[in-house]
Amino acid sequence: MAIGKRFKKASEGLNPETYYSLGDAVKLVKARATAKFDETIELSLNLNIDPKKSEQNLRGTVMLPSGTGKTLRVAVFAKGARADEAKAAGADIVGAEDLAEKVQAGQIEFDRAIATPDMMGIVGRLGKVLGPRGLMPNPKLGTVTPNVTEAVKAAKGGQVEYRTEKAGIIHAGVGKASFTEDAIAANVKAFVGAITRSRPTGIKGAFIKRISLSSTMGPGVKLELTSLA
Repeated sequence: MAIGKRFKKASEGLNPETYYSLGDAVKLVKARATAKFDETIELSLNLNIDPKKSEQNLRGTVMLPSGTGKTLRVAVFAKGARADEAKAAGADIVGAEDLAEKVQAGQIEFDRAIATPDMMGIVGRLGKVLGPRGLMPNPKLGTVTPNVTEAVKAAKGGQVEYRTEKAGIIHAGVGKASFTEDAIAANVKAFVGAITRSRPTGIKGAFIKRISLSSTMGPGVKLELTSLA
């Protein structure tokens, strides 16, 4: 009941049919993020795509200039010098067969997994465990790479992953309610820009149909697409 009352109060003064400029939307969302914790600012994009077609099932990463406001725990599957590099770069967990055994046993104490190419014979066997959690290292996402230093620093420095959900929707956290308005706006522009550049060939008409911004506990606010240029 308390959540319902809070949501109703947060929705006061908002017209669900109105499209707001990015600046106004950020102000409205921040003002309505009144929970006792630092709410995540969330972006939702409705795209003119068919996720059932592999070429339109988008997945990738975006570096947010203002960071995410979250502290990611990063695991790296590597041996020897690459393992040393991962530790020096700030990886929280580094291992090879020993780490794979922990994962198989259900000890998944990380938010992002990175692997060197030579480790994929081992990591590949973890697909049924890591795949459903969105943690499987993937070359397209830069998480299967010999450059573990760069991958770890990117994960720790504000990189977010995205993937298309059913009905052609992409959701992403783009900051925290405690961020400044400018910081949130910069992250929104960076994320939308990356999605715009990933437009598949053959799409007819508008690629992005709708974008809305919200906080974890707050109502969604529709964005004017022209304000994101």
